[in-house]
Amino acid sequence: MKPHLLQNEELKELIAKIPGWEIISNHLEREFNFGDFIEAFSFMTKIALICEKYNHHPNWENVYSKVIIKLSTHDLGGITNLDQKIASEINEIFEK
Repeated sequence: MKPHLLQNEELKELIAKIPGWEIISNHLEREFNFGDFIEAFSFMTKIALICEKYNHHPNWENVYSKVIIKLSTHDLGGITNLDQKIASEINEIFEK
């Protein structure tokens, strides 16, 4: 998938397509909470496999049972269709 920057109209529609995510500055961000560290780390491991598949890696942090993920395409300077795709796949994993 070749990434392209999302334009203003696409960004407005984006949030409805990927529940739980926010547009903050020039990235997508979402916080996920789990019962414990093992659940949080397991979630991160599953996401890592998706990110490797697309060769597109998030900025993220993990503190015990909380995971915060930030997605943007640094090369293009903002949010792209690839960030949207990965956010959608992350939501699918979280909902399982």
